[in-house]
Amino acid sequence: MPAYVLAFLCLLILNGCSETEPEAIKLQGQTMGTTWSAVILLPKNSETAFPDNTALQAGLDNVLKTVNDQMSTWQQDSELSTFNRYEQTDWFPVSGQLAKVTQAALAVSRFSEGQYDVTVGPLVNLWGFGAAKKATPLTVPEQSAIDEILLNVGYTKLAVRLDPPALKKQMRGVYVDLSSIAKGYGVDQLAAYLNQLGVTDYMLEIGGEIHVKGQSPRGDNWRIAVEKPVDLGSSIQQGLNLKAGGLATSGDYRNFFSAGGKRYSHTLNPATGYPIKHSLASVSVMAENTMLADAYATMLMAMGEVKGKAFAVEKGLDAYFIRRTDDGFETFATDGFKQALIQ
Repeated sequence: MPAYVLAFLCLLILNGCSETEPEAIKLQGQTMGTTWSAVILLPKNSETAFPDNTALQAGLDNVLKTVNDQMSTWQQDSELSTFNRYEQTDWFPVSGQLAKVTQAALAVSRFSEGQYDVTVGPLVNLWGFGAAKKATPLTVPEQSAIDEILLNVGYTKLAVRLDPPALKKQMRGVYVDLSSIAKGYGVDQLAAYLNQLGVTDYMLEIGGEIHVKGQSPRGDNWRIAVEKPVDLGSSIQQGLNLKAGGLATSGDYRNFFSAGGKRYSHTLNPATGYPIKHSLASVSVMAENTMLADAYATMLMAMGEVKGKAFAVEKGLDAYFIRRTDDGFETFATDGFKQALIQ
């Protein structure tokens, strides 16, 4: 879900504010190869001494710097990049935060029976979608190159422990990419920082992954828009009414290339090494935190419209599916997600 969602949200906020409502502080910056933004409400006449805008900006930036220092695959001196270069199979000490997120990622891998897999990073790089960007135009890799990388792919080839925190490769060539969960975790860390300051009403976003709490400046729930998954331009598919928790979207309409009359998405099948092939254009997921919403959205997108919908219904996930048809887009919302739809 791109920054257009935030623009829509800000429009609603500006149209609904009055002098009697709390002051809405709007901050933004860059992180994780994308942008972040925040709408923070500080109550009027509060006895709590909140930081000024400059201090808030610095505090939020520092939270995100810590996450990048731990989990970035673009930053060569991050903990994760250092682990990926490590060619031994003994335990590699890491921060507790990196171990925690890796544990959560492996839990989602087991939950999905391997449909979600954070060891596909080398395949993502091979196809030109990852940190090791290929020159444009992107092309389909040779089968031999895919087969070679697949030998090191598989979530069971990665181990994690929390005390003392460490990661371990079962094979030297294992490479971990947490981009499908780290942005969500980063949003949750921003929320934790504001919670510690005593802030009770906010909307936080990194690259479209969102966490909300409390009330909007209008005095009601936060209104968020799910974007229509079109390749060019921006328009709204569905409005949402959110009170608390995380929201994340995974789609194939921003990061893809076409070759030989075929469309190749950045979401890969860890079993075949090839991009997914189905008519699902995007999946949005609501969860108690944005880290899980982020991972679940990628997981369901990898499963496709048939298996993904059945899985979401069976497991009680709050999900919203948009698939392409010859007549346009078709949508499906699970029962839990329907409660957030703005009719």
